[in-house]
Amino acid sequence: MAMLFPNVAVTRGIAVRVAVSYLAEQSDPSSSRWFWSYHVRVENGSDVAVQLLSRNWKIVDGRGTVHEVQGEGVVGEMPLIAPGASFDYVSGCPLDTPTGTMSGSYRMVDEDGSAFDIDIPRFQLLSA
Repeated sequence: MAMLFPNVAVTRGIAVRVAVSYLAEQSDPSSSRWFWSYHVRVENGSDVAVQLLSRNWKIVDGRGTVHEVQGEGVVGEMPLIAPGASFDYVSGCPLDTPTGTMSGSYRMVDEDGSAFDIDIPRFQLLSA
């Protein structure tokens, strides 16, 4: 698992694993455009079902400029994840620098209605 998803953070028994890929075919360095895809797996290792309500990303480009991205759900969904189950999705990130980092958190709610945040691990965006 670590080889497939080298970046991991665990909060309250819920693991967020991320694998990132540089997409050379969608990048155009001569126009200052680099593009990465990232595959996220949220694994519910807790004893209760949880639902992912929203996301909060912090994207830092190679110049140190911070871009905050917030929104409901992920890829148009607010997945309900049963104990022992996982949810996978793939998304993308364009930058105008050849390097950067991403990190953040997801707002979750458990079956008792308690809301809490879980960490998304910081990962590198590298074009080389």
